[in-house]
Parts: sequence; C-alpha cells; structure tokens
Amino acid sequence: MNNTEFYDRLGVSKDASQDEIKKAYRKMSKKYHPDINKEAGAEQKYKDVQEAYETLSDSQKRAAYDQYGSAGAQGQGGFGGGGFGGFDGGGFGGFEDIFSSFFGGGASRNPNAPRQGDDLQYRVNLSFEEAIFGAEKEVSYHREATCHTCDGSGAKPGTSPITCSRCHGSGVISVDTQTPLGMMHRQVTCDVCHGTGQEIKDPCPTCHGTGHEKETHKVSVKIPAGVETGQQIRLQGQGEAGFNGGPYGDLFVILNVLPSKQFERNGATIYYTLNVSFVQAALGATVDIPTVHGQVEMAIPAGTQTGKTFRLKGKGAPKLRGAGQGDQHVTVNIVTPTKLNDRQKEALRAFAQASGEDVTSPKKKGFLDKMKDAFEDM
Repeated sequence: MNNTEFYDRLGVSKDASQDEIKKAYRKMSKKYHPDINKEAGAEQKYKDVQEAYETLSDSQKRAAYDQYGSAGAQGQGGFGGGGFGGFDGGGFGGFEDIFSSFFGGGASRNPNAPRQGDDLQYRVNLSFEEAIFGAEKEVSYHREATCHTCDGSGAKPGTSPITCSRCHGSGVISVDTQTPLGMMHRQVTCDVCHGTGQEIKDPCPTCHGTGHEKETHKVSVKIPAGVETGQQIRLQGQGEAGFNGGPYGDLFVILNVLPSKQFERNGATIYYTLNVSFVQAALGATVDIPTVHGQVEMAIPAGTQTGKTFRLKGKGAPKLRGAGQGDQHVTVNIVTPTKLNDRQKEALRAFAQASGEDVTSPKKKGFLDKMKDAFEDM
C-alpha cells in the first residue's frame, strides 16, 4: 500500500484540511453504510473508509502515514535510520503517545456522551448604506438537523438502540499488532457500532440510523449599524445538529460590504471627491454635497486649490464601538474644460492678458525653420 490510498478512499487530496476530511468521511460512510447500501462489497468499503478516517483524522497518525504508509500509521514505520531518535519531536509525539496508543493509556472518551454539532459559515453581501445604517437579513442554507422521526436516536420509532455486543458500549476494541518491539496491543474503533457504543437493530426509515437529516434552514440576522467587510456575527445554535442529544453548533455570518459609486470609507470616516470648475474655485461658491444622510450645502472659499479637503462633521458612519458619528471628508478636484466655444476662449484670453500672461498662439514654423532645427539637433 502506498501512502495515498487512505486519501483515495475518502476522495480527498493529500493536502486536504481536517474539515474536508471530516466532510468526506461523512459522505462516504453514509454511502456505504451496511444499513443503507445493500450492494455486494459495500460493507468492506465501509470498513475501508472507517480505517482511512481513523488514521487521517488524527494529526500524529496522519503524519506517520504520509511518511511511512500504513505501517507508519500503525506504529511500524518510525524506526528506520535514526533508531529511537525518531520519537523525539517527530510525527509520533514521544514515548508517552506511543505507549498510550498501544496500551490504551490516558482518559477514555464516552462514545455516548453528548457532543455539540459542527459550526457553519454563511457569507452575506451588504450594500454600502446597509452597512452604515444596519439591516435585517433573512438567510437560507442547508444543514444537518436532528431527525424529526426518531428525534436523533437513529432507531425506528418504538425501538431503542442497544449496547454494542462487541465493544460492550466502549466504542473501541483491542487488537494485536506485530511491531519491531514485539506484539503490542492497541485500541481501534469498534467495527460493529463504529465508535458509538450502541447498535441499532431497526434503523429509522427517515435518517437510516444516522439520527440526522438534511434540511433547508432560515434565520433572520440583525446587522448592527457601522459594520465593515470581514466582520462576523455569531448566531448560537444555528449550526448543525449535535450528537447523542448534544446542542446544535453555531452559525457565523461573515459580512461583505459592496463598494459605493460615490463614496469611500475607512472605519467611521467617509470620503467624497467634489469636482468643481475653475471659476467656482477662483471666485468661491456654495455647492450641494451628497452624504449618506442626505444632501448638505458647503461653502467653497475663493481661491480654493485642487486637493483641498473640507470636513463635514457628523456626516460619516456610526462608530461601531463607541458613541457618535464619524465625519465626511470632501476633497476638491478642479476640472479643466476640454471643449471651449469662441466666446469662452476670448474670455479666458482677456483674463490672461489682465493677469500679464502671454497666451498668443505659437508661430507656425516654415520649411526652412524645420530644416534648421533638424541640423541643430544633429
């Protein structure tokens, strides 16, 4: 066996995250579960999936498997080259973890103890204004819910799970493994109850013994005023269903604020660029400025230069942490006209002459002048 087979069994790549491995395991275990899939070979494939997940879900076993293959994951591969030095800080985590793995040391987990369900994430897009003033959004998503037929027990109504006859409710069994140190005992997930400690003789017809069923879930999310992209809201108990009567996980709503065509924002400060004419900037003017709170009047003093910034107090976004509003900064940009009629040109020439500027059109060069310039450049 090479050191990719376990990944192939789950249908994931070698660089898959633990979350991806867990999701793949759930999908494959449901597909080949003996109570659901009656095809020939399904039970063996189910056991193969269990074996692969048992190794890849444990970071130390996975590291050993990636380096040595299945023998390394079972404690048979860490001895080459450096002798026992491989135990110090390597993929196994030291002698304590090795002996705990083989001899069952450490505290054992009750397979029937309640466990919280997985958390979920949902991304919500907000308009620029919704992020500033707040909003209420209804989100709809798919999740694993407690089966409504069996109430999460996995057993057909009127029946109950029974203690596993093989592991006697512990969820694990002891097996012997031949290693370079001799025959050693280790604990693995029970192949009858698959770690639950219970057997379901009559599976629920709705969830087929899993205790969970897919549902489309809707929830209303209140978006506070002043939020920004990347911030998240935690909704307790809106994630996936728990196990053995455990609580639901949480839903984390990730916020994404869409850009505005008019404004830019940094925290509670809003930025706006105001285009003005040369005349407005030179003589001064009173102009209407759009803000997220509506239009306001602003005076532009005579002689305002391009790049000058004015502050509109309290016209920004609300401060998410703390009281009050931010400000809006208005930056002036003087726009040079590109198309002038004759009357406008004459007015500008008169202004230039009054200012002592020479704006006469440059004299066109004749053929001899151009030849002279060409020889001078040589």
